[in-house]
Formats: sequence, C-alpha cells, structure tokens
Amino acid sequence: MFKAIYPDEYLDSTYEIDFEQLYEDGYRGVIFDIDNTLVPHGAPADERSKKLLNYLRDRGFKIVLLSNNTKTRVDMFNKDLNLDSIPRGAKPFLKGYKKAMQIMGTSKENTFFVGDQLFTDVWGAKRLGIRSILVKPINAKEEIQIVLKRKLENIVLKEYDENKKN
Repeated sequence: MFKAIYPDEYLDSTYEIDFEQLYEDGYRGVIFDIDNTLVPHGAPADERSKKLLNYLRDRGFKIVLLSNNTKTRVDMFNKDLNLDSIPRGAKPFLKGYKKAMQIMGTSKENTFFVGDQLFTDVWGAKRLGIRSILVKPINAKEEIQIVLKRKLENIVLKEYDENKKN
C-alpha cells in the first residue's frame, strides 16, 4: 500500500552507510538532512559528523545540506564545514532536491539522499527518482509535529519490514 514512499535502504544510523560501495556504484552526489540525521536536533556539527563529511568530500563526493530548518540553524551546523546548503528546503517538494543537484552538478542517477523522516526526506527523494536512505533518528526527543508524523511513519515502516521479509 505504501510502496511509493518506501526508502531504498533503511539503516540504524547515517554512520553505518557503506559510502565506499555507493562510490563504487557510481554515486557522486549526497544530499543530507541535518537534524536527527547527522546530529541531534538543533545541535552543532560534532566531531563525528565533521569527520564523516570531510571524509566524503575528500573521497570525491559532492555534498549539499538540505534542511527544512532556518538559515540560522543550518549556518550554525555548517560553520566549520563550509558545505553548500539549502535552508528552508520545503521537503518533500522537489525544488530543494533539484537545486541541490544543480549545485553539485549531479543527476538523478548519481545522487542519493540521507534523512531521518519518511514523509519529508524520503518521499521527496522518491518523487524525484533519486536513491533514498532512511536512518533512524539520533534522538527520540522531538517537536510535537514530528512526534505525530513518527506515529504514521511507524505504520509504513512496519509494512516495509514485513515486505522485506517476503
């Protein structure tokens, strides 16, 4: 029933993604959500996220941060990283995803998205036709509107897990 919004991959953490395999498979562009994907909601970039993002950049990946949060929030996270970013990205609408690929000079075929929300992050990526990797949120403490979306996400993810077994 919900197959149109299933992620292409669902992992416990961003830090478990096999980026080397994705690079070998020809992917060159990564669009990242920030909050609860790379760091807890509202947190600055920590050493783990900086290490990962700098490694990916050095490896040859182009990176854009796409967040529905404010410019102030995105800039605070991005302060030491100096990555391209799109605040107020209006996910799941396609404009932010398309702009990210334009900035990176990548295409649908060699770009993937990493985020923690099914109805914004993954749905937008799927609608555009780019690979989507859903990760479990880093921190369970979230704003009320996200908590409500998580309840719906759990229904979809239960079906996703059942279909993966078959």
